Amino acid sequence: MESTTKLPIYTKLAQIIVGLIGFFFILYIGQEIIVPITFAIIIAILLNPVVNFLVRKGVNRVLAISIALIGVSAIAVGIGFFIGSQLAHFSDTLPQFKEKFGVLQKDAIDWVSETFNVSKTKIQAWITDTKKGLGKSGIIGKTLSALTSLLVLIILPVYTFLILYYKPRILEFIERLFKKDKHDVVEEVLKETKTLIQSYLVGLSIEAVIVATLNSVALLIIGVQYAILLGIIGALLNLIPYLGGLIAITLPMLVALATGEPIDVLWVLIAYIVVQLLDNNFLVPKIVASKVRLNALISIIVVLIGNALWGISGMFLSIPITAILKVIFDRIESLKPFGFLLGDEESAGAGLNFRSRKRK
Repeated sequence: MESTTKLPIYTKLAQIIVGLIGFFFILYIGQEIIVPITFAIIIAILLNPVVNFLVRKGVNRVLAISIALIGVSAIAVGIGFFIGSQLAHFSDTLPQFKEKFGVLQKDAIDWVSETFNVSKTKIQAWITDTKKGLGKSGIIGKTLSALTSLLVLIILPVYTFLILYYKPRILEFIERLFKKDKHDVVEEVLKETKTLIQSYLVGLSIEAVIVATLNSVALLIIGVQYAILLGIIGALLNLIPYLGGLIAITLPMLVALATGEPIDVLWVLIAYIVVQLLDNNFLVPKIVASKVRLNALISIIVVLIGNALWGISGMFLSIPITAILKVIFDRIESLKPFGFLLGDEESAGAGLNFRSRKRK
C-alpha cells in the first residue's frame, strides 16, 4: 500500500507564491521575445479563416498565407500613412501651441504663487529641473524603444507566416501532450479559444471605428482643430480597457485649450464623457464583450499587471490572454474555482448555498 504525504497549507501557499514570482519574472525578462510571438499568434488566429478560404479555393498554402499577410499589412500601412500625414500637419502648428502653453503656464504660476504664497522663482526652477530630468532619462529609452519597435515590425510578419504555415504541426504537438481521453477537451478548448480571439478582435475593430467616428464628429461640431486625428487617436487609446478612455480625453482638451476658448475644454469633456458612456454601456457589452466574459475587477487588475510587465502592449494583451485562461480553467476540474473568479456570472446564490451548507 502506497503512502501519500499531505503537505501543510502554508507549504502549498509558499509553492504557489514562488511559482507565480518565477512565472511573472520570466514574462518580464522575456518580453522582447514573448510579446511579438503573442501578437503573431493572435494575428495568425485572426487571419486563419482567410487562409483556409483561399486554400479551399485551390490556392497554394504558402501563397494563401502571403496574400492574407499582404492584405492586412496594406491596411495597417494605409492607416499608419493617414495618421502620419495628419501628425505632420499637426507638427506645423507646434510653435503656436508652445506659445499658447507658455502663456497658460505663466498664468498658472502666477495663480499658484498668489494662492499658496510660493515664490515664482522656486516654481519656475522646479519646472525647469523636472523638464531636464525627463529629457536626460528619456533620450536613451526613446532610442531603444524606436529600435525595438522597428525590429518588431520586421519580425512580426515572419512569426505570423511561420505560425500559419506550421499550424497543423503545432496543433498535433498540443494534442500529443495529452492522453487520448483528454483529446476532446483539448479540441474544445482550442476551438473556443480561436472563436473567442476572432470575435473579440473583430468586435474591437468595429468598436474602434464607431468611437473614432463619434469622437471626430463631436470635435468637429465643437470646432477643435485636427478633430479627425484626435478622434482616431482617442479610439486607439480606447482599445486599452478601462484606462485608455481616461487618457484619450486629455489630448483633445489640451488642444482645445491651446487653440480655442476655455469653454471649448468643457464641451470636449462633456462630449467624451457621453461617448464613453455610450461605449461602455452599449458598444462594449453588445459588440466586444459577448465572448469575453470577465468581471470588471479582474479586468482592471490584469490591465495594470499587463502594464507593469509589458507596458502598453501588455495592457492590450491582458484581456484576451486572461479570457483564454478562463476558457482553460473552466475545462479543468481543479481550476474551475479560478475560472469562476475571473467570470461575470451571477454569484449571489452561490454564497447563500455555501452559508447554508456550513450550517448543516
